[in-house]
Amino acid sequence: MTRFIFITGGVVSSLGKGIASAALGTLLQARGYKVRLRKLDPYLNVDPGTMSPTQHGEVFVTDDGAETDLDLGHYERFTGVSSRQSDNVTSGRIYSTVIAKERHGDYLGGTVQVIPHVTDEIKDFIRADLHGEDFCLCEIGGTVGDIESLPFLEAIRQLRNEEGTENCLFIHVTLLPFMKSAGELKTKPTQHSVKELLSVGIQPEILLCRAERSIPENERKKIALFCNVKLECVIEALDVETIYNVPVKYHEQGFDEEVVKYFKLPTEPKPNLKPWMDIVKRIREPEGEVTIAIVGKYTSLLDSYKSLSEALTHGGTANNVKVNLKWLDSQVFETPDAMHHLEGVDGILVPGGFGERGTEGKIKAAQFARENKIPYFGICFGMQLAVIEAARNLGGVPKATSSEFGPSDHAVIGLMTEWTKGDQLEVRKSNGDLGGTMRLGAYPCKLAKGTKVYEIYGTELIHERHRHRYEVNITYRPQFEKAGLVFAGMSPDGQLPEIVERRDHPWFIGVQFHPELKSKPLDPHPLFKSFIAAAVQKSRLV
Repeated sequence: MTRFIFITGGVVSSLGKGIASAALGTLLQARGYKVRLRKLDPYLNVDPGTMSPTQHGEVFVTDDGAETDLDLGHYERFTGVSSRQSDNVTSGRIYSTVIAKERHGDYLGGTVQVIPHVTDEIKDFIRADLHGEDFCLCEIGGTVGDIESLPFLEAIRQLRNEEGTENCLFIHVTLLPFMKSAGELKTKPTQHSVKELLSVGIQPEILLCRAERSIPENERKKIALFCNVKLECVIEALDVETIYNVPVKYHEQGFDEEVVKYFKLPTEPKPNLKPWMDIVKRIREPEGEVTIAIVGKYTSLLDSYKSLSEALTHGGTANNVKVNLKWLDSQVFETPDAMHHLEGVDGILVPGGFGERGTEGKIKAAQFARENKIPYFGICFGMQLAVIEAARNLGGVPKATSSEFGPSDHAVIGLMTEWTKGDQLEVRKSNGDLGGTMRLGAYPCKLAKGTKVYEIYGTELIHERHRHRYEVNITYRPQFEKAGLVFAGMSPDGQLPEIVERRDHPWFIGVQFHPELKSKPLDPHPLFKSFIAAAVQKSRLV
């Protein structure tokens, strides 16, 4: 039987519920249990696919093509368990399902209400698509007290009654702010947050208390007394220098031990956390450092590139170096004499993006990398703009552009209207819905022997995750090859360019997919390992 663990958050947002969930999943895995992690988001969007990255952060894409919350990226990076469509749900998707059933007549004329219809749908989602997992960890998005989260809290309250208290555990992540004027941590926000939970019928068994400094014993006793939890279940969760130290620190605080005790499971043997300790040591004690410039459009909120920054860290640990990230808004390069921002960097990465704003700056960054032999990594949009740069300056197509920016007779990047996924033909229209209509999820790519990417991957067929609407126009292949581009990876039918590289450059690779989505600290993505290795080589030549 699958046991359920529900993680809620209180006081303020961004307390780290996602990291806490992922770290607990890691600890349970290290004890030999099979885990599954899920995110329940209260917002009314069906999924985050149409939300601005500067408001919501990155969209994490699963192998099966789901556009999900970025916390699923944390789940995958920590546990290695591939997330699926069934691991992220929003209020919008729940309500859409309920309304569709009502329109279909499934409720037999009954009045459709939040209780029981919406809450039943949430419970069905929580229980669905489980296959022998020992634990299903469900993170509830938002903050306790938000009106949007009430149906989810009611649903998990009901589910505990149905599954039995012995099979459900409530963990509440809360904040202990430090008041400098008083010189002490304040427990009252935590007390009020637990009171909010109690008002909807939920008594948390474990409190994960986020704080800047160690929690004195008398404060822990006060929290335990007023929040009706055992003293040993008031877990200290301090800030750490790297998120990959969180499982180690939580174990030292007895977090995982209290969880298994609650479920009356053996506390021995202890989990083997040496791989995580080794990662932390590499981050703390690098043998060198490199600087990577990230020329992007959404640098005002770095969560827009969360998987990317983590993948670069993984590439650094694989090469025993610290990776310093230099975040640059691509629009900077649309002003005269702005290229000095790229001087002295060891690598340039241009990530994905949408729309015309800032594209000329990204193109100039790709040109600078090409002309100055600086390692260049173009991801999705970054690959497309490198192709446009080559076509304009070397391929005899000076007006090369993308149809994403408007109609043109020189669109070397064009809208893809149909493609094959598995044995199904996917069809799209330019004036259709935006949500869920891109080429999404894992697709195969065949690598050309003798290329750098073939050497990096060490195999001929790879599968990588996509999230894009436009493709490189293969009819311009002669012009691209004239510009020095090598088509190193293609779709198996030979119609869609997936990877381009340059042979006249030490490391210049563009990929149509998002390799950062599959990189993990214990298993860094080969492209990021190779890119950082090239940056290390570049730094040593200076």
